[in-house]
Amino acid sequence: MEIGSLRDLTGLTGVEAEYARATGGMRYREQTTDSFDSVLSAAMNLLTETNTLQNDAQAAKIEFAIGEAENPHDMQIAEQKALAAIQYTTAIRDKMMDAYKEIMNMQI
Repeated sequence: MEIGSLRDLTGLTGVEAEYARATGGMRYREQTTDSFDSVLSAAMNLLTETNTLQNDAQAAKIEFAIGEAENPHDMQIAEQKALAAIQYTTAIRDKMMDAYKEIMNMQI
C-alpha cells in the first residue's frame, strides 16, 4: 500500500504558518484551504484503496473456495494487505477524530 499520498497531512509547520501570516493574510487562508483539500483528497484516496484491497481479498477467497486459485498464498497475501489497510485507515481516522475533538474543545 502506498502512503505517498499522505505525505502532506501535516500542512504548514509553525514557522511556515507564521511567515505566511506575516506576509499576507489572504495567502495564508489559501494555503490552509489547499492543505485541507490535500488532506481530504488523501483521505478519500485511502478509503478507495482500502475498499479495493478488501474487494481483492474477497475475490481471492471466492476463487480459493471454488477451486480456481492455483496458489493459496495469493489469498493469504490479499487478506494481509486488506488487514493492513483497514488497520492503517482506522489509525488515521482515530487521529483525525482526536484532532477534531481537540479543536472543538479550544476556547475562542
